[in-house]
Amino acid sequence: MSFNILDAVKGFLTPDLIGKAANYLGESNESVGKAIGGLVPSALLGITSKAESGGGDMVLDLARKAMDSGILGNLSNAFSTGGGGIPDSSPGLLHGIFGDKVGGIANAIAQFAGIKGSSAASLLGSVLPLALGLLGKHAGENNLSGSGLLSMLREQKPGLLNALPGGLNIGGLLGLGAAKPGAAPTAHAVHEEPKRSGSWLMPLLLGLAAVALLLYIMKGCGADHKEEAKVEAPVVAVPEPAPVTTAQPARESLKVKLADGTEINAYKGGIEDQLVACLNDAACVAGRDKWFDFDNINFEVGSARLTAESMAQVQNIVSILKAYPKARIKIGGYTDKTGDAVANKKLSQERADAVLAAITSAGAAATQLVGAEGYGEELAKVAEEASDEDRRVDRRISVQLREK
Repeated sequence: MSFNILDAVKGFLTPDLIGKAANYLGESNESVGKAIGGLVPSALLGITSKAESGGGDMVLDLARKAMDSGILGNLSNAFSTGGGGIPDSSPGLLHGIFGDKVGGIANAIAQFAGIKGSSAASLLGSVLPLALGLLGKHAGENNLSGSGLLSMLREQKPGLLNALPGGLNIGGLLGLGAAKPGAAPTAHAVHEEPKRSGSWLMPLLLGLAAVALLLYIMKGCGADHKEEAKVEAPVVAVPEPAPVTTAQPARESLKVKLADGTEINAYKGGIEDQLVACLNDAACVAGRDKWFDFDNINFEVGSARLTAESMAQVQNIVSILKAYPKARIKIGGYTDKTGDAVANKKLSQERADAVLAAITSAGAAATQLVGAEGYGEELAKVAEEASDEDRRVDRRISVQLREK
């Protein structure tokens, strides 16, 4: 019987394993099963696309690494108490196949299955390495070269496309169709959380993108909560300004030393500098009003897709969380007052979810992530008629330090 990678992966993901994952993630079995149904063909199509564009040898190397990681024997333990949720090798494998599209894919799965963005990211971080591991095992047992693996994947591609469930809008992210235009936000810090409890159920999740990010560097541990997430004004008149790279004042680079001795590259007065200062200062109290704005998180215009450059700051946040295991954070997304309020709210939620998903995929412990909430223009303070430059302070993504 010929080897079918789709059936192999599905056969590995038993109802028992799905139940463990659902329990670990705090989701229903039905929702996790639906997410898996979309993730398996999506992961395999991503692998196929990477093999077609980057070469079969590169994918074969990743497949061997996944197999050598022991995932085929240890995946069940990942969703057990103390298991960590995703294998340690996942961030590197995810980046190798999807690059900066990880968040967008997790976002689409979360919206499709009705699960949290962090849950979708954890599942993606398990399914993709599993698929690669099974490919590595098959290639090793059958002496497949990179070109042989590519040929096999191409033969099975039509079946993978047919397996994509209706309603899962992921073709553009996987290189199967035109991608949606991107969006562009940034971040600034603020201290007040709207009274509404936001569901961080999230419509879409990640983002990979680029846009002009404004830096409003706050002093100390606090400031005033503003935000950055831009939505195109619907239909008429003023089109959304193209991403502008505003001349930024020269920034002073520095090494921020963490509690575990790790040093990260950051900027003086940037989010890492402020957040670590608060974590090290007994007088700086964590809570609902303790916000810090990202100053190097950007999205493609009009979307929740993070730019590749944004991942450096995402990784810094993960390093900080690992060095301060008692810290717990929440992600907030904000827009200015231009455009439709409902659309702004939706985009801010998607962007907050995208950042949370990226942090999860980069290795943060799920227990340290409270969630993500999009506040839209609720906290915007600059008039809609103001210049785009003035309104930038209202477009941001921020971190709320809930516990330390």
